[in-house]
Amino acid sequence: MSRDRKAQVRTCVSCRSNKDKSELIRVVRRPDRTVGLDETMREPGRGAYICKDVDCLAKAKKRGTLKRSLAVELDEEMYERLERAVGKTG
Repeated sequence: MSRDRKAQVRTCVSCRSNKDKSELIRVVRRPDRTVGLDETMREPGRGAYICKDVDCLAKAKKRGTLKRSLAVELDEEMYERLERAVGKTG
């Protein structure tokens, strides 16, 4: 007897749309307060999800929704890493 798994739905911090977890990029603030991309989607720490869309990322940067959600300042290098990640997938 197999169990059907429910889709893991998360909300984008920028556009507030609900999507399957696999359709989003997770940014994590680790317990040591460093910030990085969580490619495994399982890293410990406070996570925030963002769409794999350049416009959504630009909106999040302008409004500061990622840094507010993670309660930490994000440097320009982190936004560049996010842009590269979005470019690879989108």
